[in-house]
Amino acid sequence: MSVRLDKWLHVARAFKTRTQATHACDLGRVTVNGSPAKPHRHLEVGDRVEVALGDWTRVLVVKELRDRPVAKAQAAELYDDQSPPRPVLDSLERLLRRPPAPREQGAGRPTKKERRDLEDWWKGSDPKPR
Repeated sequence: MSVRLDKWLHVARAFKTRTQATHACDLGRVTVNGSPAKPHRHLEVGDRVEVALGDWTRVLVVKELRDRPVAKAQAAELYDDQSPPRPVLDSLERLLRRPPAPREQGAGRPTKKERRDLEDWWKGSDPKPR
């Protein structure tokens, strides 16, 4: 029996969704036995799967093949985890990795364009209120 790589990664809970597993394979973040793998590659028992997650690489050796979702406790039995410990980030690094907060239109200081529009609007009225 063989199972597609993206299905197995999802069932083994390496990724939350199969789409995320497929995307990681397409980007070259997943290798099987040392070579980059496409999502449709078929796995066999004993294959070594390496998944790059940021600055941490998970190393999973396939012990059992499943293509249907299983309970979380059973998912851990599908592979032998040979990953190094996850690196610990200090709080400053964690904050710097977050994407910037989105600014809603009209919130905060006006942009240069908005300021110019306001100035043009004020010039069109009589005296400039202070």
